[in-house]
Amino acid sequence: MALAVDAPTRLDGTHTVLTPEYVEFNFVLAGLMSRFLALLIDTVLSVVITAILFTVVFLFSLLLSAGGTALGGAKAGQQLMGVGVAAEFVVWFLVDWGYMVLLETAWSGQTVGKRVMGLRVIQDTGVRVGVYQSLLRNLVRPVDKMPLFYLVGGVAALFSGSQQRLGDLLAGTIVVRERRLKIPAALERPDGDTSLLADLDFRARVAKLSAEEETVLFSAALRREELGMEARLNLFATLARRLEGELGFTKPAHLSDEKLVLLVTAALAAKNAQKRQAAPARRFLQR
Repeated sequence: MALAVDAPTRLDGTHTVLTPEYVEFNFVLAGLMSRFLALLIDTVLSVVITAILFTVVFLFSLLLSAGGTALGGAKAGQQLMGVGVAAEFVVWFLVDWGYMVLLETAWSGQTVGKRVMGLRVIQDTGVRVGVYQSLLRNLVRPVDKMPLFYLVGGVAALFSGSQQRLGDLLAGTIVVRERRLKIPAALERPDGDTSLLADLDFRARVAKLSAEEETVLFSAALRREELGMEARLNLFATLARRLEGELGFTKPAHLSDEKLVLLVTAALAAKNAQKRQAAPARRFLQR
């Protein structure tokens, strides 16, 4: 059974992750233009946020300066005004640098711009980024910006194998396009015991899975018939260990590793279907 994904354009490359079971997962790399547009959206938003905060800090510093002048004279007022100017530089740094780190960490590798453009930052091993990877890739951003318009970062991306700017190379991250999987009915309604799907704790843990984890689970479920028996058993054992050990799922003794993964994908498919059905109603209520 082949994995059904959106067809990449000719200008998009792919990044292949090979699991220890010799199963390949392919990610479509984001093109430089789509990354630039996402960055443009994020830059506009960060400028707006910075301008609002600057205004607040400036007004507050004016009040402090006026109060300092009244109590301690003109020199005290000037000193407090200087503190306000220094605070504006701190605000600019925190927004310029923290905006990306905060959103990429909280939204599994996405910012507002990346979400609009359908992009996501992941580790080159195929898993989601954490705060450490986001910190590293964004600490190097000032170098990638040099001398202007991300020239250094753009050249590095053109010559790297996976379109990585310097920050990505240091952090071990890549920027990929979101993939929309077409889920067969067989995965939405698995055979056998499905009582776990009604368990509230199970469904709550399914809701916390990241987009990268969803993609890996769906990919494994869709491609399982293509694998040899040993690779298939090893792959689902690895996925089940991660679900149980790191993500807190509980597997009943009578369920196989593969069955646990299939039940998780069925719950994910149901959750995504509910989101699609709820979207038109939300748009109607917003009118």
